[in-house]
Amino acid sequence: MSEIADRYARLAADFLARVQAVPEDRWNARSPCRDWTARDVVAHVVNGHRGILAAVHGVPLAPAHGVGVSPMAEAPAVRPGADLAAAFIACRDDMLATLRDPALATRRLPGGPLGPVPLEQAADVIGSLELLGHTWDLARATGGDEALDPDAVTRTHRALIPHHAALLATGAFEASVPAPCGADAQTAFLRFIGRRP
Repeated sequence: MSEIADRYARLAADFLARVQAVPEDRWNARSPCRDWTARDVVAHVVNGHRGILAAVHGVPLAPAHGVGVSPMAEAPAVRPGADLAAAFIACRDDMLATLRDPALATRRLPGGPLGPVPLEQAADVIGSLELLGHTWDLARATGGDEALDPDAVTRTHRALIPHHAALLATGAFEASVPAPCGADAQTAFLRFIGRRP
């Protein structure tokens, strides 16, 4: 497995652990992410994965596992009783298979905050941003474990700094919030992506 696929797998496992730990009565809890609930956060991550995979494979985006389709920066509708863990596992497995295929991993995506880059680069930077940020959003909304992988936080924060204006231009990211003096790496990263830990 490639180093990028390894890193993706670790962050996806962390996100899945938070999904599986959500108490049944907390799915409607408000998250720090815009006006989304915990359920919306997971549906957004699923939809984003499926959108990227559809672009790489040249197929239309379709609903699955009770999770609908929406623009990439939004949260799709979720059918009552949908198994969000199963929905994420399915798209995680598809993403891992794609990242492990050299021909697909190097296929250029049409655009985004990084520009037209290979899937593996987008997954390693924007994918890491999405998984880290939304792992924290979900944990904060549901009373889960908010600790993020410190190496991934530092690496992703450093990689995002040159692309900050492009991230904001998408309309999908909040403006940064200044971090307090002496803030730890996780707090600095979360403030950079517009969260208020």
